[in-house]
Amino acid sequence: MELDGTRDESLVNPELDINETKLHNSLRQKTWDETITKDSWMVFKVMAEFVDGYEKLAKIGPCVSIFGSARLKPENKYYEMAVEIAEKITKLGFGIITGGGPGIMEAGNKGAFNAKGRSIGLNIDLPFEQHFNPYINKSYSMNFDYFFVRKVMFVKYSQGFVVMPGGFGTLDELTEALTLIQTNKIGKFPIVLVGTEFWGGLLDWFKTTLLRDGMIAEDDLDLYRVVDTADEAVAHIKAFYDKYSVNVNF
Repeated sequence: MELDGTRDESLVNPELDINETKLHNSLRQKTWDETITKDSWMVFKVMAEFVDGYEKLAKIGPCVSIFGSARLKPENKYYEMAVEIAEKITKLGFGIITGGGPGIMEAGNKGAFNAKGRSIGLNIDLPFEQHFNPYINKSYSMNFDYFFVRKVMFVKYSQGFVVMPGGFGTLDELTEALTLIQTNKIGKFPIVLVGTEFWGGLLDWFKTTLLRDGMIAEDDLDLYRVVDTADEAVAHIKAFYDKYSVNVNF
């Protein structure tokens, strides 16, 4: 099939994998009708996700977001630590926000659920790994199509961030929080990295490459705290809680 003289390989070759299909569709010239019916209407889908998120979370109160890998199992030490951290943070009066899926996200919601606190899950539609875990309060269970809308919700309604070991998604969430604090777009809320051994290589690179080459400032290294125990993580959050009155961002 051709549209404006350009073959749509995803339509004529059904054996193409999903990645090749996306590449072919993004490279081909779209018709005016396609642009209006798909691209322009996407704006309204984005708006709907923002409105739904704001309405559900507007009165949630102070929360801490817990980030980490979806792939870690309950027997993993970091899963167990995330449960403990979430339980103890919940007992301080914070709600817990996670990505709503398995692994560390499940552990965070489980800790909040065990402590009878607010357990929020911001799920994302993915072709693998992601599904709602059973420890989310039903009234605070949300599903997103767009990563950027979901990240706004994480940051807008969090007064602290606990970052457990994780992959690309966790790194994306960590650097988003660091960038917004570095650029004064949000307040200097605490960022706690759990696991010296896990994060050590990245943090060394911050110093030996980014700082050395002038791409970050010395003070930027103070935007996060590295800990190895649940008690240390909770103590850092509590120190902030004791020092400042906590308000919703933005």
